Amino acid sequence: MSLVYKHEKALFYILVVISLLIWIGVIAVTSGIALIYVAAAFIFYLFFQSAFISYLKGTAVKITAQQFPDIHERVAACCARLGIGKIPDAYLLRSDGAFNAFATRFLGRNFIALYSELADALETQPGALNFYIGHELGHIHRGHLKWHVFTWPASILPLLGAAYSRTCEYTCDRYGLASVTDPNDAKAGMAVLAAGAKRWRALDHRHYATQDTRGFWMSFHELIGDYPWLTKRMATLDALIANQPLRLPGRNFFAWLLALFVPRLGFGKGAAGGLIILAVIGILAAISFPAYQDFQMRANVAGVFAEIGRVKTAIDAYRLDNNAMPNSNEELNLPVTGDYGKNIQSIVVSEGGIITVTLTGALRDESVVLGYIEGDGGEVWACESDTLAKKYLERYCQVVGQ
Repeated sequence: MSLVYKHEKALFYILVVISLLIWIGVIAVTSGIALIYVAAAFIFYLFFQSAFISYLKGTAVKITAQQFPDIHERVAACCARLGIGKIPDAYLLRSDGAFNAFATRFLGRNFIALYSELADALETQPGALNFYIGHELGHIHRGHLKWHVFTWPASILPLLGAAYSRTCEYTCDRYGLASVTDPNDAKAGMAVLAAGAKRWRALDHRHYATQDTRGFWMSFHELIGDYPWLTKRMATLDALIANQPLRLPGRNFFAWLLALFVPRLGFGKGAAGGLIILAVIGILAAISFPAYQDFQMRANVAGVFAEIGRVKTAIDAYRLDNNAMPNSNEELNLPVTGDYGKNIQSIVVSEGGIITVTLTGALRDESVVLGYIEGDGGEVWACESDTLAKKYLERYCQVVGQ
């Protein structure tokens, strides 16, 4: 039996490639500013994740050779069966009725935790704990905890990210199965998740595995979810144990179509999810803030050139009437300062119809000089500025001097 579910590697490589391209694009678009926000998000992550790890270490019971040695032996045995050399720190954590386990990581150190209610529920079949231990070791051994931040940009894409998450769960169920000595222990471990602390003993595994998951809504919510339906996980486990082909019900075609329009917005759990949220906010800010600044600048420059247009029209009319260029504002009956707009301090017309615009307000310390030059098709308005970038001017005149 292969420990890795058939689609996991392919989906992971797709996520890595797409995410790498997205990260390169973000860094290029933001001129590296996004890296500052990522670094800031990492600092927040240290605080959030360190708080969670501190809670785990200060509240839960560390499983050692002296403390719950029976469970410690199981953790060590599972690591040996799976070829994991370094045994992660393991804890028993009270969970107020929840039945599960989890793996987490902090600064290169791996942790697993078993909920005490789960251990209590399996008191009569303790070998089933190996299934949970192996499942969480699978997340560690396969590197699922290492790459989720890097692959986040691609993982939000419809279908792709959720599909990879589900394949990881199927893979880790295989790790759990490989960790038990009796296959019935794996079934018992899955049964507790389905039926709870007492009723799991009476659960008919085969009947549960064949519960109907067809139909539009069942298909749709699985396609956008991070976990396969538990009934399918049980069916997959049964097929692996019996070494028989797996026949899962197909998904509704229209559910696939709708799921194509639903991004995966799950940010993960705990402090790692907080890290991703902060990183996303920072990256979006790094992209949107410069874009907003650029939009504001273009809007302000557009307003300035609307006012300059009045002066240009007056110069063209003077030239037509006098067959000469004006040399001052007085000749055009235009004030040097006045109601020229909120960002214009003055407009001065000098010899040869040259227009010098001094700006203020949002465009303080900027200036533009305009005048006629000989172009390819005759005379055209040209402008130059030592302060305003060419991209803001070229829409309104032929830019020179840059």
